[in-house]
Amino acid sequence: MRRVHGAAAALLCMLGTGAIGAELRVAYVNMAKVLEDAPQATEASAKLEQSFSPREREIVALQREVRELEERLLRDGQGMTDVTRGGLELDLRSRKRELKRQQDEFREDLNLRKGQELAAIQRLVIDAIQGLAKREGYDLVLSEGVVFASSRVDVTDRVLERLRQAAERRGGN
Repeated sequence: MRRVHGAAAALLCMLGTGAIGAELRVAYVNMAKVLEDAPQATEASAKLEQSFSPREREIVALQREVRELEERLLRDGQGMTDVTRGGLELDLRSRKRELKRQQDEFREDLNLRKGQELAAIQRLVIDAIQGLAKREGYDLVLSEGVVFASSRVDVTDRVLERLRQAAERRGGN
């Protein structure tokens, strides 16, 4: 909300100082669309998938083992000796603890990496927006908190195009 008020205040200041007389050029960027559709976001998502899928498969396998132990204990527990059932219950508790630990570590590591990737993409997006604004002579570029933006001021697709060109130059897509 503070950003919206800041942008509105800046616009009002420009109006009050006569800067509008020089024809203020304003643009809008749909950041959600840019962050979703940018080739760098697709590439980052693929990298995360490749990096984290082996650990995810390990967790799924451990979940399966825990489920099978639970089913075995329910199915055969009545007919087991106390020592056998006690050992199976101990093994089950141990595997459940290990599963929870692995899930927590996985989630923490994944969230950390997602945050790092998002920060890198946001830097690229901001650079692309600033480059476009300077090249095309925009005085103000708005993104969040905009209630309406006509297609005349929406430069989202042009920002995405700059990001695609940057990805192609890098050999990314």
